[in-house]
This record gives sequence, structure tokens and C-alpha cells, in this order.
Amino acid sequence: MSFNIRARVAIAAAIVAVPVWAHHSHGNYAKEFMDIEGVVTEVALVNPHSWVFIDVTDANGQTTEWALEATNPRALAQLGINDEYIGPGDNIKARCHPLRDGGPGCLLGFLQAKDGSIIDWDGHDARPEDDGFFDMAR
Repeated sequence: MSFNIRARVAIAAAIVAVPVWAHHSHGNYAKEFMDIEGVVTEVALVNPHSWVFIDVTDANGQTTEWALEATNPRALAQLGINDEYIGPGDNIKARCHPLRDGGPGCLLGFLQAKDGSIIDWDGHDARPEDDGFFDMAR
């Protein structure tokens, strides 16, 4: 293979690889977790990322819609999450990585559904720390 062809292949691979790497980066989310609870307004189990939208009411009674990002529907299905797991009107609790810019969004970690089940939406089959936020007895 000539140098010219190898150079073109390397450049093409770099052009494809950089956006893919950047797309799967979680750099826009903080490393720390935050706890949030609210009422589900919409669930979108879609590719490439699923979304749970919730209304969160603060101490002053102000309601803000938050967007909670999750992985794709196939990976969620492997965790037991489907269209019936949560839905509009459900009260949920979540532990997630907030957006670095302070906007109303986060990358889901743990989510406790109305049935009391807690699932690690990152797919690590972990349990959250028993620090009083989640109802661990359910």
C-alpha cells in the first residue's frame, strides 16, 4: 500500500473517530451526583439516547421541567426498563450527573420508580448509597 493511500485511510479514520468519541463523551455533565425528584411528564425511549422529562417544584413553588438523559432503549430493556416502567404522572426520584452549565438537565444514574424499585440506568447493576434519599426499604 502506498504512503498516499495509507495517509488517506488514516485521515478518513480520524475524521470518523473524532465525532464518535466526542458524541460519547460525558464532558458536559459534572462528575458529582445530585438528587432530584419530580413528576414524570414524558418518557422517550429512543435512539441514540432516551429521555425522561420531569417537573421539579422548588421550595418557592416554582416548577421547572428537567430533562434526564439515559442510554438507548435496547440497553435499558436489558435492565428491565420498558414503556411500562415509568410514565406520565409518576413521582420519581433520581440521582444523576447535572449539566455543568447549571441548566435543568442531567445524565441519569439511579432512578426510583413509583413501585419503589431502584435501577442503575448506567447499567452497572449497582445500588445507591443508603443516605436517606431513596426509600431503600421498598
